Amino acid sequence: MTADLITLDLLAVALTAAAWLAAGATAVSRKALIAASLTGLGVLLTAIRVVLVVLLGTGGGWWFVQEKALLELPLQAVTAGAAAVVATRRLLRPALARGPLEGDTAPVAVPLFAAGIAALSGLVVTLLIGYPVTVAVALVTVALVALLAVAAWWVLDGRPRGVVLGAGGVAFVVGVAGALTTFAGTPATDAGGGPAIAYPPARGVSVATLTGPSAPAPGGTVRHYSLQARKATVTLASGRKVAAWTFDGTVPGPPITAVQGDLVEVTLHNVDISAGVSIHWHGYDVPSAEDGAVGLTQDAVTPGHSLTYRFLATQAGTYWYHTHQDSNQGVQKGLFGSLVVTPRPARSRAATGVTAAADISVPVHTFDGLTAVGDRDTLDTRQVAPGKPVLLRLINTDNVTHRFTLAGAPFTLDAVDGNAVGGPGTLRQTALSLAAGGRYDLRLTMPATSVALLVDDDRAHGLRLLPGGGRAAAAPDTASWPELDLLSYGRPAARPATDAGPFDRRFTLVLDRGLSLSGPVKGRDWTVNGHAFPDVPTLVVRKGDRVEMTVVNRSLATHPWHLHGHSVRVLSRNGDAVTGSPLTMDTFDVKPGEVWKVAFTADNPGLWMVHCHNLVHASQGMSLTLAYEGVTDPYDMAGMHGD
Repeated sequence: MTADLITLDLLAVALTAAAWLAAGATAVSRKALIAASLTGLGVLLTAIRVVLVVLLGTGGGWWFVQEKALLELPLQAVTAGAAAVVATRRLLRPALARGPLEGDTAPVAVPLFAAGIAALSGLVVTLLIGYPVTVAVALVTVALVALLAVAAWWVLDGRPRGVVLGAGGVAFVVGVAGALTTFAGTPATDAGGGPAIAYPPARGVSVATLTGPSAPAPGGTVRHYSLQARKATVTLASGRKVAAWTFDGTVPGPPITAVQGDLVEVTLHNVDISAGVSIHWHGYDVPSAEDGAVGLTQDAVTPGHSLTYRFLATQAGTYWYHTHQDSNQGVQKGLFGSLVVTPRPARSRAATGVTAAADISVPVHTFDGLTAVGDRDTLDTRQVAPGKPVLLRLINTDNVTHRFTLAGAPFTLDAVDGNAVGGPGTLRQTALSLAAGGRYDLRLTMPATSVALLVDDDRAHGLRLLPGGGRAAAAPDTASWPELDLLSYGRPAARPATDAGPFDRRFTLVLDRGLSLSGPVKGRDWTVNGHAFPDVPTLVVRKGDRVEMTVVNRSLATHPWHLHGHSVRVLSRNGDAVTGSPLTMDTFDVKPGEVWKVAFTADNPGLWMVHCHNLVHASQGMSLTLAYEGVTDPYDMAGMHGD
């Protein structure tokens, strides 16, 4: 609903501007009746905009109407009111007589043009500047509207009056003041390119010291892995060759597996990736120094160098790993793989449930516009005996949401982002929307007929499970299947009292796209609270804090929101509380117009990235840092995007 209102309001702004500007143009042409009719349309559209903004503010919240209520509508009301008064006085009589406008057209046309310019400025402020509107933005906007109106008078009159020139001079001074205020208000940064944060020096602890253990838990073992990051030409199942960045020459990289209690030890060696590499354990709450966030928890591993990561496998479930250096390019080119941790035998009823006869990881990735399941861009088939339990681990490694459908057997959604769903209900003919970076665990019993897993309703590709020999049956058309709402899925259960607060910290993150003078693009960046990384203010917490985070999406794009080092408990979406099983995630889709409230406990000291997992958006500014008070950063964030 909010997204629809945002779109309707933008359309109303464009129509309002067109009506007023057309009224001015027809007044110049002395067509009084048409000009008067368009003036009436402009007044009507302005009133409709007021209604839309009220509805948007009531339904979505102040975040969606701030610039409209404080700047756009007041400016529109003043100019539209003046234009309507002038038009009524000068246009009404000749319009009723169906005659031409007589006399000088400038005093009539300029107010109409000014109303159109004011409406157009609202479109520019919303789409170009974004959230939040500031005094500087207001000064510049008002000045530009005034200057353009003066310019119109100059063009139409040729001999502008002194009062008009005086108004232009005042507008110019106001605009310059606004521009200077904009530059003066640019956030200060430290030498490393990140936000300036004051930590108590007496309690300072370097993030580099927050490393993993050196031994497994009792009963566990050490799982040694060695990964080589290098460029390679990868041949897909179709025969198509892809120039890729790889771990060990394959895409996906080698699967990393462990059992709860094991010590995972992974040595990364960079052979020839000039931009540098790292490994981030997506969704896994490792110690901060092991997180792989270049510029924050480590330096990039450059060609010819190595780095070893160590962490205890405490969380059972489906996860994945990927580079976090120049991650937008690196992940798209293939630097990723699966991470699966299974429960210890004595805890076999943990997050992933009973042992499956067929335990299949299904990473989905797009190579140059072609979506592949694992390393196969053609139909993948697996043989499974009828009656055997099957576990499908869906992993979205792309920048965008994927839609999964499973045809041929009922199934349950057992886990979301590695977290168990309580009392998962049986699903049939139901689509699953999976956020970029997210994971779902699907469980089914293999029937006597084939089963089709489709990605984005594509019946020609995906995964087929076959009960025996022969070819897979044709998959059905699943495009009309409804999508599961995670907030209402599973058995309701009592929620911890901490979900209702009180909270020690409350943060609001407003996601938008707007003009940035200091972000990585130096232009129209993806922003958080009006700033682009590295100038987004840092969220500072203390160990043990209960934190509530409100994430607001003002833009017209979906933002898969991801917090490193912590999972979050979903409290509500658009004011609607979770009614099914308590929902814990590490990556959640915030769609246009949505407002999510989530909570987490600050129980993993360190420095952590918080960002959109559409990695294009992250690379263009939609990132920030969560910092535990007293933790310092010895690394250089300026080099995190690589060459």
